[in-house]
Amino acid sequence: MIILSTRSFCYAANKPRKTSNVLLPWGPTQMTPTRLIPSILAIFWALVPLASFAAPIELARYRSPVDLVLAVDGQWLATANQTSNSISLIELSSGKVLDEQSCGKHPTTVVRCLDGRHILVSCAHSGTVELFEIERQNLKLKRTIDTGFEPTGLAVSPNGKTAYVGLVASGEVAELDLNEGNIIRKISVGAWPRYLAMSPNGSTLAVACSGESKIYVVDLAKGEVAYAEKLSGGINIGHMQCSADGKHVYFPWMIYRSNPITQPNIRRGWVLGSRIGRVSLTGPEYREAITLDVSGTAVADPHGLAISGNQKRLVVAASGSHELLVYRLNDIPWEGVGGPGDFIDSRLMIEKDRFGRIDLGGRPMGLVIAGDNKTAYVANYLKDVVQVVDIESRKLLREIPLAATQPITQIRQGEMLFYDGQRSLDQWYSCHSCHYNGGVNSKAMDTWNDGSALTMKTVLPLDHVDKTGPWTWHGWQADLHDAMHKSFTSTMQGREVNEEEKDAILAYLSTNRLPPNPFRDAHGSLNEAAQRGKKVFQSETAACASCHSGKYFTDGGIHDIGLGSDEDEYDGFNTPTLIGLYRKVRFLHDGRAKTLAEVLTEYHSPEKVSGTRALKEEEVSDLIEYLKSL
Repeated sequence: MIILSTRSFCYAANKPRKTSNVLLPWGPTQMTPTRLIPSILAIFWALVPLASFAAPIELARYRSPVDLVLAVDGQWLATANQTSNSISLIELSSGKVLDEQSCGKHPTTVVRCLDGRHILVSCAHSGTVELFEIERQNLKLKRTIDTGFEPTGLAVSPNGKTAYVGLVASGEVAELDLNEGNIIRKISVGAWPRYLAMSPNGSTLAVACSGESKIYVVDLAKGEVAYAEKLSGGINIGHMQCSADGKHVYFPWMIYRSNPITQPNIRRGWVLGSRIGRVSLTGPEYREAITLDVSGTAVADPHGLAISGNQKRLVVAASGSHELLVYRLNDIPWEGVGGPGDFIDSRLMIEKDRFGRIDLGGRPMGLVIAGDNKTAYVANYLKDVVQVVDIESRKLLREIPLAATQPITQIRQGEMLFYDGQRSLDQWYSCHSCHYNGGVNSKAMDTWNDGSALTMKTVLPLDHVDKTGPWTWHGWQADLHDAMHKSFTSTMQGREVNEEEKDAILAYLSTNRLPPNPFRDAHGSLNEAAQRGKKVFQSETAACASCHSGKYFTDGGIHDIGLGSDEDEYDGFNTPTLIGLYRKVRFLHDGRAKTLAEVLTEYHSPEKVSGTRALKEEEVSDLIEYLKSL
């Protein structure tokens, strides 16, 4: 968890294809006439020293699988490979990669369709959901559905005709017609609907909205939210799966406890902790949960979850502590109101069959359990492999590489450090735990980074961190290496990072990880409202551009805008960059504003900040459209 905070946010920071392909060192490229020259250039680039690579090319040397899906008969599985923008088809008997095809940018979730011959993959940065057919051991693109707004979690209906995808940027779920390739309808849910699960009968959809710390239960017949269950302090909700009887949906998440980051508080589980929960699908009922953390060796960043077909085992991939957690499902000691406690229930520790930990290394993400109810397949992002695990004997059986082994580059080393929970005190959390994939979470937190306790600050995104100094909310930190040191030793209370490690992390953070802004059109242009909003932004009345200036919308200065606290160690705040502002759900340094309208009409209005006049209602509306497009 790196709380070096790129610029403080006043607004709260924040294809044509063919079936034959050439596998280049950094990923698959389709050989078409229009792409022949780029492919030749790619071969040339492969001969250039690593130091001359641009950051995105260097990352794309790896596949980085984040999710996978298993065939009905268990003969093959397919992976979604995030940094190579591809999907791979693997024959399990031989461990051979049968085919690899390009897909849209930043594939995130892959699911199997009802007929068993088609798979769907969501491509968040392309704003597409793509349907592939498995034909004679090859992957063939059949249809691309444009959804926009960062599609992520997927669920396919039992009839096989429709699918649902969470649109993270707009807070909606889109229902897709798989035959026609279009959107049937959209259902408004909450902020950041990253993962979904459908009840076995197809009547109910569970949606994990990390931006609001809620599980939404959607009545699909009515096309509306039936009810929502709150996860108090919840962040980073992971994969979801429904029980076979359709009564519950299961998921992992992390909890933030709002206490100062001290060693005693961390060790008690009073800062960040990991949970598995379940929510009723048959009517409103307070969530039930268990704690995952073991004293001295906690669990970091739980993400993937799967339940065996016989309902005996529930398995979770803890990506930050590099392990699989295996539970006996039928007697998990669930607790409702008032629970669970800070540490794992002692009953799970006493009987070996009820709970086990399997060290996998790397970053285990998505997982599935085979029809034999004992073999789990795990997509390991940082090891670039599919891992085959016996969850009954608790052993790693083998690893299936997705491509030839690549040397660990500086950027990849930095990425490994960023996602490594073992670098924190007793491995409670990683940089990613708070800066989700280098971005933000939904809470204001006390990081102790600014020298004062209980002065809560929103977590800032780390995009463009190398170009938006000074750092921290108050701008007191002028050296990124020093900031990195403080993040690991103070915020994470872990061991120091050496100079090589600092350089590696900063190299990773300097890569461009932001998706194209989904609130602009396909050519990057502004809509009419945003064009009007730009004029408001630049006007003397709003006076936004007087501080939010330049390429990154910041003047690099410190300003006192009257929103500080007597408890703050420093006066004034950075002028925040506004790039990617649409990704935020809390605004201003302490998260007091929940909408941009609140920012512009109450806490940070022109009459209060610049001494001009209040904006008219239409000016506020247009300005918000422009700010979302940055």
